[in-house]
Amino acid sequence: MITISDTASDKIKEMLEQEGTPGLFLRIGVKEGGCSGFSYGMGFDDEQHDGDKALDMEGLKVVVDEDSLKYLNGLVIDFKESAMGGGFTIENPNASATCGCGSSFRTATDAGKPAAAGEC
Repeated sequence: MITISDTASDKIKEMLEQEGTPGLFLRIGVKEGGCSGFSYGMGFDDEQHDGDKALDMEGLKVVVDEDSLKYLNGLVIDFKESAMGGGFTIENPNASATCGCGSSFRTATDAGKPAAAGEC
């Protein structure tokens, strides 16, 4: 369903450890907005809701809300280092179009709700 590379997993675990709050996990989701119609959300959370799907990815707890699941099947998250720093990358086989900043997408069957011009 969702793949997190070893590099990304190690970075997320490092960030969770730095937070120093027991019970935190990674939440991944999709919401309407962004220049292409949908935007990714990725952050730490400590509250699981009805309908959430919890995944154990080699010791990393990842939670996805049920509405986002259909957009994230096959998603690959990686972490890349560069001379300018580093950052997470997302490859989504469901995306038929993405924006230049890479944080917004639409699918072949659902365009979402694009943000106002100039908002990404």
